[in-house]
Amino acid sequence: MNDDIAVVTGAGSGIGRGIALGFAAQGATVIAADLDLDSARTTAQDYPGLIHAMKVDVADRAQVDALRSEAHERVGIPNILVNAAGWDRTDTFLNASTEFAEKVVAINYLGPVHMCSAFLPGMVESGDGGRVVNIASDAGRVGSSGESIYAGAKGGVIALTKSLAREMARYQINVNCVCPGPTDTPLFQAQPEKLKEALIKAIPFRRLAQPQEVAGAVLFFASDAASFITGQVISVSGGLTMAG
Repeated sequence: MNDDIAVVTGAGSGIGRGIALGFAAQGATVIAADLDLDSARTTAQDYPGLIHAMKVDVADRAQVDALRSEAHERVGIPNILVNAAGWDRTDTFLNASTEFAEKVVAINYLGPVHMCSAFLPGMVESGDGGRVVNIASDAGRVGSSGESIYAGAKGGVIALTKSLAREMARYQINVNCVCPGPTDTPLFQAQPEKLKEALIKAIPFRRLAQPQEVAGAVLFFASDAASFITGQVISVSGGLTMAG
């Protein structure tokens, strides 16, 4: 991937960090974008010169546009976009406030919308095609108790992926989606202990995914091996969900 330029949101920790490091290991130039700039800089330290840390709040379209301008100026027009930034807090639907619901939707659904709106025009204008990989969740495929709003937002990401894939195909831009199951990330570790234990027991492999295992599916979708694959959703869940 020596000629590739990838933008990865949420790259300061967890799955996003694993993806950014995976691209850099293959020689790609990576924009590690995160709300926490210090965390993004920590990711960049693993591959100096290849990973460039930048700050962004994906829920804020003005910040996303500023990120695009900085990325274009510093490294050029990216041909790979990975929307990995996400946020949630487990609770029942009846306890969810309007503010909480709006935050979940703004980060998990509108974030990818903003990023695609900002970066896809450059890919189209370049005429060289490109790859978009959205990180949704198995919660968006099969539902998840205590995560109804999050599941709804991630279901929206899956539908967005399929619809964008149809629109972008004429420009040779592939759009696919990876749905992680429970993964060893700071977001997972912040969940109640009983919930974490129950989820691990429910996974046939009896363990959490590691961020680099999710990254493997992302790197596949972003590679030439997936050149004729678009609009597809793959679960990386250790068999927790097996729905078609």
